[in-house]
Amino acid sequence: MKFYISILITLLTVSVFAQEAKLTAKVSKNKLGVNQRLRIEFSINKQGGDHFSPPNFTNFKVVGGPSQSISQSWINGKASFNQSYTYIIQPKRKGELTIGAASIEIAGKTIKSEPVKVIVLDAVELPKNPNDPNYIAQQNIHLVAEVSKSSPYVGEGIYVEYRLYVSENISVYDTSVTEPPQYNGFWNQDIKINGFPVKMGKYNGEDYRYIVLQKALLIPTKTGKLEIDPMKMDIVIGVPTGRADFFGNVITRNIRKEFASPKKIIQPKRLPLEGKPENFTGAVGDFNFAVTLSKDILKSNESSQIKLSVTGKGNLKLFELPEVTTPTELEKYQPERKEKVRVTSSGISGSVTDTYTVVPQYKGKYKIPNVNFSYFNPKEKKYYTLSSEDLYVDVIEGKELITNTENTNTEIQKQTVKLTGKNFRYIQTKSTFESLENKDFFKSALFYILLFLPLIAIPIGVILAKRSEARSNDIVGNKLRKAEKLAKKYLSEAKKQLGNKEAFYEALERALHNYLKAKLGIETADISKEKITQILQSKNIDDTSIQQFIDVLKSSDFARYTPITSTEMEAEFERAKQVIVQLDKQL
Repeated sequence: MKFYISILITLLTVSVFAQEAKLTAKVSKNKLGVNQRLRIEFSINKQGGDHFSPPNFTNFKVVGGPSQSISQSWINGKASFNQSYTYIIQPKRKGELTIGAASIEIAGKTIKSEPVKVIVLDAVELPKNPNDPNYIAQQNIHLVAEVSKSSPYVGEGIYVEYRLYVSENISVYDTSVTEPPQYNGFWNQDIKINGFPVKMGKYNGEDYRYIVLQKALLIPTKTGKLEIDPMKMDIVIGVPTGRADFFGNVITRNIRKEFASPKKIIQPKRLPLEGKPENFTGAVGDFNFAVTLSKDILKSNESSQIKLSVTGKGNLKLFELPEVTTPTELEKYQPERKEKVRVTSSGISGSVTDTYTVVPQYKGKYKIPNVNFSYFNPKEKKYYTLSSEDLYVDVIEGKELITNTENTNTEIQKQTVKLTGKNFRYIQTKSTFESLENKDFFKSALFYILLFLPLIAIPIGVILAKRSEARSNDIVGNKLRKAEKLAKKYLSEAKKQLGNKEAFYEALERALHNYLKAKLGIETADISKEKITQILQSKNIDDTSIQQFIDVLKSSDFARYTPITSTEMEAEFERAKQVIVQLDKQL
């Protein structure tokens, strides 16, 4: 046992002496009034120090000290040593004062501390008894609310952190929150804190220990001046009384004191109006957007899921997701909302998803249009709009959709009452009377009409003649009117078949081919769409008009096997008419 103890002491001694000797100076306050005192401590971290020499306290009066203390510990295999010399001093004047370097000899060498600067301000009001525990507690404990940003955008997340700063000469035994803070005008959620680790930090330029009592994420929901009410709490504190017991230990006194954090003012900014999309619903952050379909080939009454998802970082819980629209032939149910959201000190992150279940009723091919989602990025101060791709559902088995070829307008039309006799008549609302006396033609109304008619007819004739001349000289307008007549001529048969899907699209495709045959003198029945494209390009037709012509042909092919309403047929007719007009203007 003696052998092991000797080894332990040897290792402890070697470990302590292996440290590099350093003399440090530490003050209790960096700012104080000219009538206040401060404590300065000089400490060395290695044994063997001797002949300590304090600095020349110019501009300071030494009120107490030096008091000397030595501490030594062994924690987790590491030894530490500390020897300190403490003075209580008071400044003699205001200004930025410097406390010079102290020195000590160790192992034949003299080491010095760094000079320390303190700022001395005007005299402050002091209590009658500077050793009053309440005054000491007030000077050495501070409950502070730290806000990450004081002027965020509406919808932008910030956080507030409540810290309790305690100086090293004060002990805290118990804390309890008596009045939690109120976050009026904010969406808020507390952030979980794992334990209450003690950290070192500065408050008003002085060194303090502190712990984080509470942390919350705040998202302003409106503009204006928003107040975060103080947090109030009771703290049981052990404060020194300025007296010592028989053995020289400082006597402390436990007191209970209420503390309150300062009130904080947040002034959220309104989101900019410039560039704001029409479909913007309040999303603020940085997001990704996707719309997916679980199955795109179905049988009748077989279900598929459309998943609309927004992922990223921002106010995920405070905006509405866009709605997916589907054709009437696909029965859509209310979406199921799923949220996978994490709230941390850096904000809200995760995903929000709406899942729609759709069930087809009839056989055919159906398009689900793309969906747009807009958000505002507060870092880049810019709006973004994300769009999904069009989705297609192919129902391969099921009932055929019957298209009504007759007029489906069931609205009751008002008709004129037909008189079949003298049994029922309209109630007469007006009366007409004729004079029994005959009037002469001279100075009658007809006389004056015929008199002034030439004066009115001549200017009207001149105006009509000028308009006719202007219309004749309007080459572009005449060409456009001619093209419209030509389009109506070729599309007349298709117009007659509106409502009859098969006959309509056959007539529409035949009209387009007949138009090319008449204008270009070619047979188009047996050539492909690619060949038509090459022929039109050789005629210097612009690419947009060519693409529109080919799109109409493709739509005609696709629509024959897809349920189409009368409204969609009318839109396709107008589109074909416009294509013919555009081509005729260039041929």
